[in-house]
Parts: sequence; C-alpha cells; structure tokens
Amino acid sequence: MAVESSLENSGRHAGLTQSLLLLLGSCLPVLGAVLLAPVLPRMQAHFAEVAGSTVLVPIVLTLPALMIALLAPFAGVIADRLGRKPLLLASMALYTLCGVLPLWLDSLPAIVASRAGIGLAEAGIMTCCTTLMGDYYSGARRERLFALQMVATSLSAAVFIALGGFLGQDDWRTPFALYAVGLIFLPLMAWKLWEPQSRVQPAAPVPVQRLFPWRALTPLYALSLLAGLSLFIVPVQAGYLLNLLHVDAPQQIGMTMGANQLGVLVGALSFRLLSGLRSQHLLLIAYGLAGIGGLLMAAAGSHAQVVVAVLVNGLGIGLMLPTLITWIMAQVGFAQRGRAAGCFTAAIFAGEFISPLVVLAITSGVSTALPQALTMIGWLQLLVALFCLSVPRLGGLLTRTNVGGHDSISNGH
Repeated sequence: MAVESSLENSGRHAGLTQSLLLLLGSCLPVLGAVLLAPVLPRMQAHFAEVAGSTVLVPIVLTLPALMIALLAPFAGVIADRLGRKPLLLASMALYTLCGVLPLWLDSLPAIVASRAGIGLAEAGIMTCCTTLMGDYYSGARRERLFALQMVATSLSAAVFIALGGFLGQDDWRTPFALYAVGLIFLPLMAWKLWEPQSRVQPAAPVPVQRLFPWRALTPLYALSLLAGLSLFIVPVQAGYLLNLLHVDAPQQIGMTMGANQLGVLVGALSFRLLSGLRSQHLLLIAYGLAGIGGLLMAAAGSHAQVVVAVLVNGLGIGLMLPTLITWIMAQVGFAQRGRAAGCFTAAIFAGEFISPLVVLAITSGVSTALPQALTMIGWLQLLVALFCLSVPRLGGLLTRTNVGGHDSISNGH
C-alpha cells in the first residue's frame, strides 16, 4: 500500500484553523442526538392529539442516528468520487435548513421529515470531517486529532444536553434555533478548507490499491458497531440502574454521567500516550476496561460503586474509538478514505441506535433484569477483547506506528 502525505500538491499546510473547524464540525451530529432529549416530554404533550404521536415524537430524537447509519457509506462514496469539500458544504447547508425548520412547522410528520434531512446532512458532515482529518494530517498529528475528535464530541454532548434543557424551559421549539450555527460554519469552511489531492511519497512507489479492502476492514467495522453499542450503555441505562438502587436525585445521576464522561476523556487522551502499543493490544485494553466496567455496574450495590464502574467503562470507550478509526485509516489510500470513514461512521451510529434495543431484548422490558443484561454485555466485551488479538490475521491487517512523527506501516502479527 502507498503511504500518502497529508499535504495537498499545492503545498498548503493544515494548521490550527483547519483542526478546529474539523473538530467542531464533528460535534454537530452530536447536537442532533442529544439536544432535544430534555424537551421530548413537552413536545409529546404539544402533539398529544396527533395520531401516533407516542411513536413519532421519540423518532424525532432517534431518526437522525438511523439515517447516519444507513447513509454514511454512500456519503463516503460521494466524497471519494466528487470531492470532500463540495459534499461538506452541501451537507452544512442542508443541516442548517432542516435544523431550523421545526421552529415554524406545525405538522409532526413534517418535523419528522425534517429530522430525516438532518440525518442525511449529518452523515455527510461526519464522514467528510473524519476523511479530511485523514487527508490533511499524517502520523502523530493525525492520531492526536482523532483522539481529540473523541474528546470534543464527548464534551459537546454534555454541553448540548444542558443547553437543550435551558433553552427548552419556556418553549420546546427554542432548542432548534441552535442549528443556525451552520450559518457560521458554512462560510468559514468554504474559506479555510480546501479540496485535498493525493500525493504519494517517492519513498513508497507501490501501486495504488484499486479494490476496497473489505476483508481487512470488516472485522474493524464489526468492532466499531460494538463500540457504538457500548458508547450508549451508560447514557441510556445508568439512570435506570440507579433507580434500582433507590437513587433518583438529579444531582447524583448527573454525577454518574459526569464520571463516565471523565473516563471517556481520559481514555481518549491516553490513546496518544499508549501509541507505542500495537492496535490490537490497544483494543484488548479498551474492550477489557469496558467489559470490566459493565460487570462492576451489574454488581454495584451503591451509588459510589456505580460511579467507579462507569468511570472504568468510560476509560475503555474513550480509548476504543480513536484506536479503531486510526487503524481503519491505515488500511486505505486517498482514493478510498471517504468510503472507509463513511462505513466507520455508519457502524458507530448503527451501534448507538440498536444499543437500547439490545438491552430491551435481553430484559424483555423488566427493569429488575437490567443487571443481568449488563453482565451479559460485559462478558461479551471481555470475549471481544480477546478476539481483538486475532483480528490482524483475519484480513492481513496493517498496523500504524509512528517513528519520529512519520507514518510507518507494519504487519499486525
């Protein structure tokens, strides 16, 4: 495989401005996932007379994630064939339009349709931002940016939930106004980002790989699906678990969520510190921590024990995602990077979408069965941790290491 530089042949260098735009752009799909959660009850009450509102109102929250899961691979193909920047700008324009429409729409089905448009736009934004990170940067800088992407999205989730609750105090429509932030990003991205072009370093005159490496990437996409599922376990289930322990104070639930987010942040930041390890060993640690955290959650008998458990779980989740996207990007060249990023994005959001459904299937809706469900998922994560050691042999995967800040590709055995 050819090792490609992160520079466009015009000689432009990506710096702090490009990094910030791509990191902040990656946070926008999180807005769609969490902003409306605090106002769903008021929205439900507003549309109480509408037939099917009990189903349609929750779909307003979850539909964008489903659309991303379905459409991100196609966004990746478009990015590879037509260009990253045109798709990103078109997606940002659609994001802004569909995002603010519910401020004026009075039809619940029309609002649901606008949310489908948001999901379409977010599929393009997330795919293009991740792809451009791979295009603009290489080696240690690329890995650092992927880790910071996880940090930024985690922090933004906490901020957006708080903003949604604050803005929705008087009117459930008000939080939709935040989607107008696209009007700021659109001109900045048009001005400061550029369409990259492939430039293969002379030191690696290897023929460009033409077929997409499905055999190599399928195990990593399967792991990404489980990562997305794992990512939503604590945000969705921790409140129910605490209720079983007779803990229902908002401050204590908030402290628990905060401990999990702290774990995610530390895990993501530790990715660069552990970059000397092979990718399969990083994933062994990541899924192992996530599984141990899940088992500790299931066995917890007090609020303090739950806090420790979700902290350990978060450490694993935070390490998991940057390791996966870095490893995936190491398997493809410039011409396939958009598709690789799109499939990764799809796998993550598909996992997030099915996460509560998997737990519901295990518990059959019986809340007291939640510890058993967490135990099953925890043991599954531990088994997957061991499976990660054999992943390089399944598809002849390459692992990326850094020597003096430069890319070096080696066999993962």
